[in-house]
Amino acid sequence: MTQRWLDERQQRTWRAWLTVSELLPRTLDAQLQRDAGISLAAYVVLAMLSESPTRSRRMSDLARRANQSQSRLSHTVARLEERGWVRRERSAEDGRGNLAVLTESGWEIVRSVAPGHVDAVREAMFAPLTEEQTEAFGQALDAIVERIDPDRSLRVD
Repeated sequence: MTQRWLDERQQRTWRAWLTVSELLPRTLDAQLQRDAGISLAAYVVLAMLSESPTRSRRMSDLARRANQSQSRLSHTVARLEERGWVRRERSAEDGRGNLAVLTESGWEIVRSVAPGHVDAVREAMFAPLTEEQTEAFGQALDAIVERIDPDRSLRVD
């Protein structure tokens, strides 16, 4: 069987994606470190908690939403607990699961850091694109996600 390689356009696109997937998180992490002394991974955890109506989530759900392994999330939450921004509690629903809960000081951090983070995302990701490119990029990403997660088991809506 003859090997089918990526054509030139596909190869260029693939390598651009690899570069963006490396540099964009690094750029956003640097902004958050500079502005708040926290990592992108920690900020995502805080943001996911802030988006919950109760400002809390089961650790397993939070790990999925923050795209972290259970182990990595546990370390991230421990660092956030040390700063007083998150606390862990037993679930009142079943007493078995653990919840991560955003504290008032954690909520204040999210509120103070979010505007700069949004600006950094807008500048790094959307400023170079036209409205048409942004729309096409979003559609392309949706198509890729649909292909790699057709049963919707990996993503959180």
